[in-house]
Amino acid sequence: MTTRAAQPRPEGVNWSVLLQRFGLALVYAALAVGLSLLSDRFLTVSNQVNIFRQATINGIVAVGMTLVILTAGIDLSVGSILALSAVITADLLKQGLPVPLGILLALGIGALMGMVNGLMITRGNIPPFIATLGMLTVGRGLTLMYTQGKPFTGLPDAFRFIGTASLGPVPMPIVVAVIVFVLAAIVLNRTRFGEYVYLIGDNPVAARLAGVNTRQMIVLVYMISGVCAALAGLILIARLDSAQPVIGAGYEFNAIAAVVVGGTSFSGGEGGLLGTLLGTILIETLNNGLNLLNVSPLWEQVVKGVVIALALLFYKAINPTRK
Repeated sequence: MTTRAAQPRPEGVNWSVLLQRFGLALVYAALAVGLSLLSDRFLTVSNQVNIFRQATINGIVAVGMTLVILTAGIDLSVGSILALSAVITADLLKQGLPVPLGILLALGIGALMGMVNGLMITRGNIPPFIATLGMLTVGRGLTLMYTQGKPFTGLPDAFRFIGTASLGPVPMPIVVAVIVFVLAAIVLNRTRFGEYVYLIGDNPVAARLAGVNTRQMIVLVYMISGVCAALAGLILIARLDSAQPVIGAGYEFNAIAAVVVGGTSFSGGEGGLLGTLLGTILIETLNNGLNLLNVSPLWEQVVKGVVIALALLFYKAINPTRK
């Protein structure tokens, strides 16, 4: 009499893994369905394009913020970097500086301020929160001094192209944001640089023992964050045709919110740009919905705070070992 070999029992559905992978997409879908029922304007093509256009600025800043947080750091200075690079560039463009040079100048300012952040953290042994908080204050002060409290308006049409033009039916800010996300995703997921970013955030000691120049890597990450902030500032002033002295105020918190809601851990080494992209769209969709429902703008900050807290609780609940 023959006996059948015991067959392995199929494992049950791992809900934790499924929620980690698709939970944010499900939340966005539920939010979209709810808003479409509450407002007949939500699902219109023009409104959806507007959501993505509005999300581009925060999305680009959040790309750099993702890299920073993956290394267990934080960058509170992105709003001030955006502001200072934007107002200086706007002023010089009005004085006749060629547009390509103006764009390079803005990106260079962003890279320089990011480098200072990185050097304060790596060479000065200053915690990232304190170092970038100092840069936030310095950058905002320099912006106000440079502008004397007055806006720069009337930017060249050739420059405004990146903020107002379209590539077919797609607004140029969305095109730029997609390019930034794709390039950053390739670097983060397909290169040695990306491997080092994750390794530094997960275990900096192991990274050093593996021969990674952690100081250089951290400086580069903060420089990338500064460049992303400067690029976002260029798109913003090109779209508005104005560089205000208070431009970029609070943008650091919007970027952090997008990254955290997207599932990147503050302890570093866990998360990615896909989550940041979904987090950015989710937050902008929420803002758009509140506007359509005529909710007071004062409540937007409250809602964002609640969303961040719930996101952290959600990720901790489905992954108790999460750092």
